[in-house]
Amino acid sequence: MSEPSAEKRFSDYYADRPPWDIGRPQDAFVGAADLIGPRVLDAGCGTGDLAIWLAGRGHTVTGVDFLPGPLEVARAKAAAAGVEANFLEMDALAIGEIPEQFDSVTDCGLFHSFDDVGRAAYVAALGKLLEPGGRVFFLCFSTDEPGEHGPRRVSEEEIHAAFSSGWVVEAIEPARFEVNPGIPGAEFSPGGAQARFVRVRRV
Repeated sequence: MSEPSAEKRFSDYYADRPPWDIGRPQDAFVGAADLIGPRVLDAGCGTGDLAIWLAGRGHTVTGVDFLPGPLEVARAKAAAAGVEANFLEMDALAIGEIPEQFDSVTDCGLFHSFDDVGRAAYVAALGKLLEPGGRVFFLCFSTDEPGEHGPRRVSEEEIHAAFSSGWVVEAIEPARFEVNPGIPGAEFSPGGAQARFVRVRRV
């Protein structure tokens, strides 16, 4: 039997309660808020918690996701919060086609979802979005997290390799990726899955 498509897998998650949809930004982004520039693209925004939080802080935010359902929820959340944020339905690998430049890209759990080919294409797309000096902030599962279930784990070496040309890796910090408790197949380390919070700069 063939593997289900990414669209099918993620649609199934959103039909119930996705493990990662915790109703607020992950702590790593909150801690880095003062470094995130005024024009932000939130890649893989899901139901919009990070994008909406950034918009509430005064950032101009565009959130991108490839599923329409989470984007509908994101738009409703933004309206309820009284903030303005733009949400686009598109594949993450196509974000380089957006006719805008951004100061920062945020990515909460998207980078670790790609295979090697997809990762290279994603990094290339990021390069088209950011002017020199622009930064990407992303939270991904770490190879320090035990087991093999859930997202692909990412090593420091893989991060440096992915951003070896045209980028400077400014920081790779240990972090936690909080998930909703009690979801079968999403049982990770107490306190949140071990993760890496990464900051890279376009040169």
